Amino acid sequence: METCAPISILDKPLRVRFAPSPTGALHIGGARTALYNWLAARGRGGSLVLRIEDTDRERSTDENVTQILDALRWLELDWDEGPLSQYERAPRHRECLDQLLEQDKAYPDTATADDVRAYKEANDGAGYRGTASAAAGAAIRLRVPEAGETVVDDLIRGEIRFENRLQDDPVIARSDGSVLYNFAVAVDDADMEINEVIRGEDHLSNTPKQLLVLAALGAQPPRYAHLPLLHGPDGKKLSKRHGAASVQELREQGYLPAAVRNYLALLGWGTQDDTTLMDTDELVERFAIESVGRASAVFDEPKLRWINGRFMRELAIDEYERRLADHLARVSPDAAAAFAAADAGQRSAACAIVREKAQTVVEVWPLIAFLFAEPEIDEAAWKKVMKPAVAAPMQLARTTLGGLREWDPDSLERELRALLEREELSARKVLQPIRVAISGSTISPGIFESLAVLGRERSLDRIDAALERLSRPDASADWDPSQVPDRAQD
Repeated sequence: METCAPISILDKPLRVRFAPSPTGALHIGGARTALYNWLAARGRGGSLVLRIEDTDRERSTDENVTQILDALRWLELDWDEGPLSQYERAPRHRECLDQLLEQDKAYPDTATADDVRAYKEANDGAGYRGTASAAAGAAIRLRVPEAGETVVDDLIRGEIRFENRLQDDPVIARSDGSVLYNFAVAVDDADMEINEVIRGEDHLSNTPKQLLVLAALGAQPPRYAHLPLLHGPDGKKLSKRHGAASVQELREQGYLPAAVRNYLALLGWGTQDDTTLMDTDELVERFAIESVGRASAVFDEPKLRWINGRFMRELAIDEYERRLADHLARVSPDAAAAFAAADAGQRSAACAIVREKAQTVVEVWPLIAFLFAEPEIDEAAWKKVMKPAVAAPMQLARTTLGGLREWDPDSLERELRALLEREELSARKVLQPIRVAISGSTISPGIFESLAVLGRERSLDRIDAALERLSRPDASADWDPSQVPDRAQD
């Protein structure tokens, strides 16, 4: 049988834990906490325990546990032990509770909230001290020493002192014998030999209660590090109004796990040389919990987008293609099928030409979909660009393109720019209309690269369809690019 005997833990290899409550999805703040624990364990040869704190039976669900595990796996944060259910450890919690009752370090008490308030008013704000009661319906309180201090020696904030005389004897178990959060956490940390607790500063007020439980149990406390909270750019606590609030939302918005890890690591911590872009190996090597600052960190999604764009540009083409295919499979079976049906060369070429433009995976397909299927025409773009005055320059470009022997980006750029110079035409009258003609939009990858990947036949067909529409009396009529006139002999 386990006992709550003192354990010398601080001189042992690092053991940290990530302990989410499955009452919802894994939020960004929780993901940062998981990452910091993971980096600490991996960088110092330690172990990471995953503990699901599911004692809130009304709000804890299997679905939320699955979401949390899925989010951690997507972030590529593994663990060494677990997931362990705190609820399933209820017999162990009761065993330690009985031990404290037997030692008179805890006692049953029937005081109500009004009783506690009256006691504090009568004793100049001193912490509530009750009297053991054998009456039915008594909760269990922990005895707090009258004198001295409970000291939280925080790795980030330094020593934080709490006067014992000002602390209430905390309730550690309900009248039905089920223990409360702070008691369960302290017992679990002791039994699992956790010697460093890295968590958000919203738990700081819980720490003295947990230290008092550990002291009553005769267990050596871990070191603590309370992370600054995350705020939005407006200085308010991070929430959905600031954009993505959960890991699942970041994934659905097309961010890469490595980029998210890089960015989350920088929310409160940084290197002395202010390095911004770091792969995971460098994060593991350089991360130190003592270097985390005390000030609230600001979650700035534009910066995450910038970091993600840099990571995307560094992906190997086959990995880039795989990430896009995985995304399409989740959000659009039709798009996924169109992409998969293309030949391998076209898929890789399409990914290559969009790398400099897309910052997230979500942005990739809208920019290259026209390469795999007939485009949906942006009528606003058509009306803006396809004025009657561009018909003649476009026809000149069509003639030039039809006569090309080589259909590659360099040849296409050389001949079209020569046409612009020779005819004294602006790119706005030639290149932008070609872009709208082949893609249906004013936004696409580079026009010469787009023409090359689309191919000679489809490019010329779409330009012919645009010219045919421009030749109508009402050029603003609906345009169906599939209705292509017979192409002139090239």
